[in-house]
Amino acid sequence: MEWKKKFTEFIKKYKHAWVLLYIFIYLPWFFWLEKHVTTRYYVVQTEFDKYIPFIEYFIVPYLLWFFFIVAAFLYFFFADVPGFYRLAAFMFSGMTIFLIVSTIFPNGQDLRPVVFERDNIFVDMVRTLYRADTCTNVFPSLHVFNSLSVCIAVFESNEFKKHRAVSLGVYTLAGLIILATMFLKQHSILDTAGACLMAWILYQFVYAPQHRKVLQFVKQKKTAKTSGL
Repeated sequence: MEWKKKFTEFIKKYKHAWVLLYIFIYLPWFFWLEKHVTTRYYVVQTEFDKYIPFIEYFIVPYLLWFFFIVAAFLYFFFADVPGFYRLAAFMFSGMTIFLIVSTIFPNGQDLRPVVFERDNIFVDMVRTLYRADTCTNVFPSLHVFNSLSVCIAVFESNEFKKHRAVSLGVYTLAGLIILATMFLKQHSILDTAGACLMAWILYQFVYAPQHRKVLQFVKQKKTAKTSGL
């Protein structure tokens, strides 16, 4: 029947969706941590964090992070399957490391302001965020790491190289999101540094091997041409 044929074609075309089943591993584990890591945890912060001012306006890019990540996944899912696999491998590996670290090293921070100097809609949004999100399980920052994951995926994409304005927009928003984690007192400098280090390490395993293969191929072609001469 026609509908069976269309359904089969749909499954074949989007079979890479199986990767998203990871969410059924991540979410239960994360919510378990949120429930059990509440008061007894290692405080991860520095003296320098005290000098970073609280700026409630950063709640806007901070919340845009959710749309940012979803939009990136949707783009690569439909437009660049190899890129989607690399993005998923990179991001989900980091998220798993985060879960393991939070399990064996319960962590949190005490940077959130108790009293707000101003009262406006942005502060109200921050209050809502604080009620919904605990100050535990912060190292390394997934807000930072996942933002870097999208930046790397975009940077490595041949298609995005043709659209520099879009790429610049992605990098700018990611930068604002990363700053927001600290200006909203959601994360410390150590959380951000840990996320950057994790991104650098995982890059060596997910993206760098492809570059090495390309360089090796180019060298072989040059060698072959030289030998031919």
